[in-house]
Amino acid sequence: MVELDHPFSNGKPTDYNWEAILDLDRVIPCVEGGSVLERTAPDSAKAEIKVKMGAMSMRFTGTVTVSERDEAARRAVLQVKSREAGGQGYANADVTFTLDDGGGKIHTAAQITGKAASMGEGVVVSVLDALIKDFTEKLEAI
Repeated sequence: MVELDHPFSNGKPTDYNWEAILDLDRVIPCVEGGSVLERTAPDSAKAEIKVKMGAMSMRFTGTVTVSERDEAARRAVLQVKSREAGGQGYANADVTFTLDDGGGKIHTAAQITGKAASMGEGVVVSVLDALIKDFTEKLEAI
């Protein structure tokens, strides 16, 4: 299990950010290589992400679901469950957003197996860290 914490700020009101992170059509493409394949429910979508790890490129497909939502605390959890296309591995994560005025914090708890995990924890952490940092920059624009 890899756990990472990232602050983000975009200067936007909490209500705006709350709507944005709960809108899967807006938030999933903020992840580098991420796209929505199909909306399956108001709080769930089929999605894919293409990830480059060193010399390897991998594609993961799965679901992103809003699994927890606490409107009063402005805290939401997006649950990601995905499998590596053509491989044995998977990448699952709980991404917790805690919002405050102008931004907030993102806590990511990820479990990764297969080819991606065989690259070593250091590589996994640096790729995830870069993905999340890029995501926080894109959050500023949504």
